[in-house]
Amino acid sequence: MNRTRIMALIVALTVFVADQLVKWLVTGPLGVDQLGDVLRVLPIFNLRYVENIGVSLGLLPAGSAAMRWALVGLTAAIALGVAVWISREKSRPDLVALGLVLGGALGNILDRVRLGFVVDYADLHFGKFQPFLVFNVADAAITIGVLILLARAFLVRDKDKKHRATVENANA
Repeated sequence: MNRTRIMALIVALTVFVADQLVKWLVTGPLGVDQLGDVLRVLPIFNLRYVENIGVSLGLLPAGSAAMRWALVGLTAAIALGVAVWISREKSRPDLVALGLVLGGALGNILDRVRLGFVVDYADLHFGKFQPFLVFNVADAAITIGVLILLARAFLVRDKDKKHRATVENANA
């Protein structure tokens, strides 16, 4: 395994540990551990305890044990797919993005296995305007990783292909 792939796994491990550590801090020492608990941190940011039984944006709520384990299986399959992608990817920025996605997925999978739901707590708002649902470090890492992959897929790769074609035509 080369250094770049190891770096992706280190990113994944760092995200996983950070996610679990922050969840522990919020629900343990800070005491935001019951539905309805809110701790005001900044005028635009609260810690708010939420038990997310669904996937991103609360979609596909797991209202039964069978649905819970189906979500665990689905997210585990996605995480496995990302791990395989990491084993084949050569681009450093893509590997970092994949590490973010893998670490976030593993953090949320652990919550769902241990608790039956994912602990969310980050509540960013501007007055009554709340541009995001309550989220956690894992969710943020997944979102950032996916956005990097999409940006690179739509913006960078086309430029790389055009550059290579220009160089090949100049050499011909």
